Amino acid sequence: MLQALIIIFTLYTLIKIYVSVMQIGFISDKKQEDAMLLSPTKYMIAANYAIKKERLNIAESFIEYFLFLFWIFGGFKWLQSLIGIEDSITNNVLFIFGFFAINYIVSLPFDIYKVFKLDKSFHFSTTTPKLYFIDQLKQIAMFIIFGGAIFALLSYIFTNFTNWWIYSFITIFVVIVLINMLYPTLIAPIFNKFKPLEDKELQSKIEGILKEVGLNSDGVFTIDASKRDNRLNAYFGGLGKSKRVVLFDTLLKKLSQSEIIAILGHELGHYSHKDIYKNIATIGVFLFLVFFIVGNLPNSLFLEMGVAPTAGVKIALIMLILPIFSFVYMPIIGLISRHNEYEADKFGAKIGGKQNLINALLKLVNENKAFPHSHPLYIFFYYTHPPVLERLKELGYKEEKRDDSVLLGFLNDR
Repeated sequence: MLQALIIIFTLYTLIKIYVSVMQIGFISDKKQEDAMLLSPTKYMIAANYAIKKERLNIAESFIEYFLFLFWIFGGFKWLQSLIGIEDSITNNVLFIFGFFAINYIVSLPFDIYKVFKLDKSFHFSTTTPKLYFIDQLKQIAMFIIFGGAIFALLSYIFTNFTNWWIYSFITIFVVIVLINMLYPTLIAPIFNKFKPLEDKELQSKIEGILKEVGLNSDGVFTIDASKRDNRLNAYFGGLGKSKRVVLFDTLLKKLSQSEIIAILGHELGHYSHKDIYKNIATIGVFLFLVFFIVGNLPNSLFLEMGVAPTAGVKIALIMLILPIFSFVYMPIIGLISRHNEYEADKFGAKIGGKQNLINALLKLVNENKAFPHSHPLYIFFYYTHPPVLERLKELGYKEEKRDDSVLLGFLNDR
């Protein structure tokens, strides 16, 4: 069984690296062609960023593979010898914390490089070492408090129920729903300052649209996203009474009112089509399959790794092989999600005007320096949104060749 697991994880890693290599080669070829959607200068910058980011992903894939080998060939056994093999809640939680701590320490240099070297060199990241350090401390504290509680509950279920995988699936599914409900009002404010939208005219328009589509929200808010990153974004988050519209301050600086309304219309399209509930259901199916498969793994697998099959080891093993399940399942999620995005674009065009949505998407591409081309395999495995070129074509946009001066005028006019 252990040999089969190694073969599967090896194939997963090789396919990931192959897709990344194909993406790099595809972008390298495309960047030699005439620029599309972006000015020639930004087109080249976007291509170079995409290539460097993909090279970093390849390096991370190798590290992920070596960590996998470390854990199954002695890592679990070593950690269990430190913590003890008693199948108690305390031992299990400590084991899981140890597992995550080592993975975190190994992956941290890659995250630091991406934020402070790669993203800063392309003028995306605006975070400071102090802010980054504070963010890490907050994340660790939340993980210890809330993660510890969840792991303790799972350990109890694993130890005391024969069909533990069924009850564990239900538990995690409920946790995901709760996170979706609480994120905009309780979790996100830990990292960003939320304040009501100051533009009363825009707020009035947004509230009118919300009323038109029959949505009662907690309000329209802006967040200080620019203290970490220059990219533009907005989202509509929460479930039940916690629903709220959130606009990045970067978005407000770069888009006109009409374009913001069009982007918001797109987000409301997801609400109108019940996409958030579809996504939760899709994740529910995914989690059920994961727990079903892992819950029926033979104990011989743990014997081959030289460890006692405690709840802590089982939970850590789930986290170790979860990327395999995600990689296989992502194309299904992506297919559904890309369809939903097209439908949301239609809704956004109806609410805010087709041309306004086109203009907004063009600005998002330019400000976020998003390269407009990707290899079909990369789209198949990773894209939850359709390629922006395809979205624009669906909206009736016809690409025209631009030079830097023309595009600069286009952006400055808005």
